Amino acid sequence: MKQPQKGFTLIEIAIVLVIIGLLLGGILKGQELINSARVRNLADSTSGIQAAYFGFMDRYRKVPGDWAVSAADDAIGGTINSGGNDNGRLDNSGDWTEPNALWEHLSKAGFISGAYVGPTVQPTTTNNAAPLNPFNAAMVVARSDHYQVASGTPSKRLLLIIGRGTPVDIARELDTKLDDSNPETGNLRSAADPTGPLTGSSDWDSTEAGTCVNTVPTNAIWDVEKDSQDCNAVYLF
Repeated sequence: MKQPQKGFTLIEIAIVLVIIGLLLGGILKGQELINSARVRNLADSTSGIQAAYFGFMDRYRKVPGDWAVSAADDAIGGTINSGGNDNGRLDNSGDWTEPNALWEHLSKAGFISGAYVGPTVQPTTTNNAAPLNPFNAAMVVARSDHYQVASGTPSKRLLLIIGRGTPVDIARELDTKLDDSNPETGNLRSAADPTGPLTGSSDWDSTEAGTCVNTVPTNAIWDVEKDSQDCNAVYLF
């Protein structure tokens, strides 16, 4: 007697393929929603930090982070642990005192949320020195020339370092949302390989210098083809 053949029918295979397609579509859509949320988070943080900085200056007529400890303590209230030399600008030549003091001043004055304590060491994920981006890297406000330009040499500008660990597609979408999509022009730029104190968790990794931006086209582009997961962007104030 012939044995009956065993296996899946075409209908059963079709049902399985449909289910797999739905699962893959849901996963991809979910990842897209997560990325969009991260871009919105970075965009809102960037705008909020800039507004807080200028709001603080408008209220106190002082630069947050640069303000001397005793005077800031008297004016803001509470206990201010850190401050600068009160020379009217945010300095970051060789140490983290003023960049970290900025976050303490802004938070204790009520301009941003958080409980930052103004340490004089590089921000980490645990020392409450600075806010973290969605990729768990510190954000820094400083005067720096560590940003990309289309030609010539960049000058020192007050800027927000959005922080390492940013995937290149997120950086491109953020640039599109806030600026002109070009990593070498406008307010939002790609960070450049640093030689100063803004290194490590808060700035550019030199090994990524050729993977986040493609400068071959007439107008530079974020190089999503190389899919770097460790880019960094800066927002010029």
